[in-house]
Amino acid sequence: MNSAELLAVVRNWRAKRIIVIGDVMLDEYLWGTVSRISPEAPVPVVEIRNQTVRPGGAANVAANIKALGAEPLLVGVVGSDPAARLLRDALKSQDIDDGGLVTDPARPTTLKTRIIAHNQQVVRADREFTGPIPQAVEDEILDRLEGLLAGADAVILEDYNKGVLTPRVIAEAKARAGRRGPGSF
Repeated sequence: MNSAELLAVVRNWRAKRIIVIGDVMLDEYLWGTVSRISPEAPVPVVEIRNQTVRPGGAANVAANIKALGAEPLLVGVVGSDPAARLLRDALKSQDIDDGGLVTDPARPTTLKTRIIAHNQQVVRADREFTGPIPQAVEDEILDRLEGLLAGADAVILEDYNKGVLTPRVIAEAKARAGRRGPGSF
């Protein structure tokens, strides 16, 4: 790609609508300080001072697309839990529609918690279920995808091996996007 072609892509970027389908998650950061070692084990005791949350995984890809000026159309699975509510709020704060998220009450929202003390990550704790989504949830994911394809310019599959992009979802997403013609997927 030469510089003129690249410039044309950048100029047209703001008009693009891009579907991101995959493993959404919430990235949580707990910020604190350490002033002592635990008497229970030789580990630092972090006194938490602040918490921040951000869209993670496929939701982070959607946030990056939004930051670059295009419109992300996010499709994924969340649980029916506080992490899902925090993720939806984080998406809305960035003006990203959460209507493509399917709620599966039997599955927790993937949550990655990083504990940071003195600007150094001390530990990361993951709360997640990585098994494949059930067929009924696959059906809902594919329905959401189908509803968005007509107005989309591209589809991104973002797989973190958390179970959303099953072989069926991948094959159907490719087939459905492919029916829109060359260059659509």
